[in-house]
Amino acid sequence: MSEKQNQPSSFSIHEESDVGWDIHTPVNETVDAQGHPFPDKVFFGVPDPRAPKRRAYDDPEVEALRQRLKQNNGIRGLDICEPDQLDQIARIFHRDGFVVVRNLLNAEQLDRFRVGCVQRLQQILNIVGEGERKYVTESYRLPHRYSLGTSSASRELLHDPIWASMVDLPTTTPILEKIFGSLDYRVRGAGGDLCLPGAVEYQHLHSDVEDEQVIPAGRIEQAIASGVDVKLDERGEPDLLSKRLIMEMAPGYITINFLMSDLTWENGPIRQVPGTHITRQLPPTPEQEPEWMRLSTLVGAKAGDGVIRDLRAWHGATPNLSRSIRAMPNVEYVSPWVPETLSRQTMPDEIWQSLTAHGKRICRLVKADPGVWPAGAGEMHPIASSRKALKQQSKLSAKATKQDD
Repeated sequence: MSEKQNQPSSFSIHEESDVGWDIHTPVNETVDAQGHPFPDKVFFGVPDPRAPKRRAYDDPEVEALRQRLKQNNGIRGLDICEPDQLDQIARIFHRDGFVVVRNLLNAEQLDRFRVGCVQRLQQILNIVGEGERKYVTESYRLPHRYSLGTSSASRELLHDPIWASMVDLPTTTPILEKIFGSLDYRVRGAGGDLCLPGAVEYQHLHSDVEDEQVIPAGRIEQAIASGVDVKLDERGEPDLLSKRLIMEMAPGYITINFLMSDLTWENGPIRQVPGTHITRQLPPTPEQEPEWMRLSTLVGAKAGDGVIRDLRAWHGATPNLSRSIRAMPNVEYVSPWVPETLSRQTMPDEIWQSLTAHGKRICRLVKADPGVWPAGAGEMHPIASSRKALKQQSKLSAKATKQDD
């Protein structure tokens, strides 16, 4: 892997740095699985028609957007809870589809996560961009934005001891037990996202999962544990109102995004549209999205806080017009009733052995067999075809090692 001479050898994930603001990367440019610009299908690279035309810090359109955000960005009266306010956390989460919780990470955990994010991002930024571009854009995403999960050739970061150590924290486990209604939830994966300075586009509003509208017995139990009074019809099944409440109050997928820096009006705070976790409508397109949704961001959340999100809720990234990287590593969890067949074995056994007893329990289905290194784990690349090749090389290498043994 070659390294650009103009890339910084070291940088901070939460303080000002020289990373970002690549004027040579066109606004709204998206690349396909091979890295070719402007594919027919854009997936997470939906263009933002209202974005500034140039990716330059002092561009007049960027400055105009900066002034609008300074005056208006952020949810007014954003509810922020303390970790021990379990009833309030659950109430807001079920009401809005997300909740901000203070101090989920202590100082040591925050420092470790920051180091981990720098290490993973450095792997990405070391890859040579096309032409005069400083960076490689991730396949099917807007420039200057990277998913730490999908950039990993294994699709997860559970092989990293830093991410693995965050699956069972004294602050988060009681919250998850309260929301899920039991300790029988499971870890699905871990990753997160990074937004470099100079990401001038809004990411389109989207949901991360679609509710399949199924109600197995375990989902009913979860809803009852969350306070739903389930009433049965003449056939002995939940009546229509109960079914709706069950689907609202018993989400299948929850993620915790940990904040590496304060979310400010200018550094790309995530936006969440309250109450959209229970709608079956599609989010508005970038052309249709009203200004209030573009400004519905979590400004005021601090470094070390966490955003606990129902993955059905509409959300999206916003412009980072600052000079600091905005990073939100995450851990994803699933309800007990979600099929176990959806689990991928991406956590090495030696990492699993280092976890708490509860951590081992909730990670049992993502654990690889002893002596098996998950294919692609440790390899990062923003281009999909390169990730696939790295994963295949990892499989072949593991096969050759096994034959030698």
